[in-house]
Amino acid sequence: MEQVLEHITQHHSPTLGTVQMVEETIEGSKEVISIAELKRRLPRKVNHNSLKVILTYLQKSGKIDFTPHGMVWIFMPKEDIAALLHKGRTWT
Repeated sequence: MEQVLEHITQHHSPTLGTVQMVEETIEGSKEVISIAELKRRLPRKVNHNSLKVILTYLQKSGKIDFTPHGMVWIFMPKEDIAALLHKGRTWT
């Protein structure tokens, strides 16, 4: 009788610290940034598959968006949104 071994593939989940590091790097760029440039600017190396998971998360959560030239930070904190709405409601 043959025994079949199943190969269990482990998916690496990035740590919160890694996600925050990528967020801060993209937010701090203030311009469209390519994935290659992002990898160069990160303070430490990040596994490519982990980086793809992080970028997918950031896009789904509305923090980044992709353009033909790379990605850009689009998230605006609630305080900034509230200030814009308040400014828009006043007559000057």
